[in-house]
Amino acid sequence: MPSVRFTRNIQRHVECPTREVNGATLREVLDAYFQGNEPARGYVLDDTGKLRKHMAAFIDGRQIDDRDRLSDGVPAAAVVDIVQSLSGG
Repeated sequence: MPSVRFTRNIQRHVECPTREVNGATLREVLDAYFQGNEPARGYVLDDTGKLRKHMAAFIDGRQIDDRDRLSDGVPAAAVVDIVQSLSGG
């Protein structure tokens, strides 16, 4: 089962402990993770279900390609990391 982890910075704002969930795509994994945790869903995904602009997602250390449909494949033993993007100058 894939494992989903969130940075401590995100956890300061919303409860989202590391958990293992079922799913073959990032959409399926995140839907399973957020089931029953709407505050975390709303913090990470926008109203249309896309990854928010200030978030980044990685599967086994590789940044995802599809921020809109979240269709990237997730291997059974993968680690999915959700982080807040940093910007500035």
